[in-house]
Amino acid sequence: MRIALGIEYNGAGFHGWQMQQHGIRSVQHEVERAIAQVADHPVRVHCAGRTDTGVHAREQVIHFDTRAQRPLRAWTQGVNVNLPDDVSVLWAAHVPVEFHARFSAERRRYRYRILNRPLRSALQHGRVTWIHQPLDAEVMHAAAQALAGTHDFSSYRALGCQAKSPVRTLHHISVQRCGEILELDIEANAFLHHMVRNIAGVLIAIGKGDVDSRWAKEVLELRDRSLGGVTAPPGGLYFEKVLYPQRFGDVLGLKPF
Repeated sequence: MRIALGIEYNGAGFHGWQMQQHGIRSVQHEVERAIAQVADHPVRVHCAGRTDTGVHAREQVIHFDTRAQRPLRAWTQGVNVNLPDDVSVLWAAHVPVEFHARFSAERRRYRYRILNRPLRSALQHGRVTWIHQPLDAEVMHAAAQALAGTHDFSSYRALGCQAKSPVRTLHHISVQRCGEILELDIEANAFLHHMVRNIAGVLIAIGKGDVDSRWAKEVLELRDRSLGGVTAPPGGLYFEKVLYPQRFGDVLGLKPF
């Protein structure tokens, strides 16, 4: 049978989601090891979206196939017993065999969190990006709207990005301030490598007043990553949510965005 799980993790102690060689710690390794303890056989999991070193997830979605007959609570409570403290299963669901955590997804949402105050935070270290210069959230939000829609995001992807096409559709992008925290929310059909962090880097430069607000659009139109801005640090980035077609969303119990 095929099982889907919702997973949250603090990425600060991991070298990303994907399995690494030479014993380097990854989320995938920890999750597969824990599930195998409950299933009593090796498993391979597939995720909705890979995350990089230091990036967190509030509701990553994964699936795996198993011959083990277990109640759903075994795939939540039982797996959690075998996971380290920085990874946790949120829910479990039986899904049809045609469901795929990655390829069935229609949209994904990320959030980038910025602590904007003069002094750094010890409690939020590794969980936000600290910018001590004042940021203008309204200017950042206005500048970000130039990125909404379907575009060639070559200027906003990593030089080593292996995606076949740089074209992505950005359904929503916003910047909002809540006290000392700025939140950049981005929803798209899919994302390129470092795409959110590169967008965040450009918007931070705009928010500080280092560049004109038109720079976000100008960078997009250049279609050249070497002419873009800096890549923002990973600690402020969270994989937030996945949207699936209704036939799968109902089974998973996922709420729409």
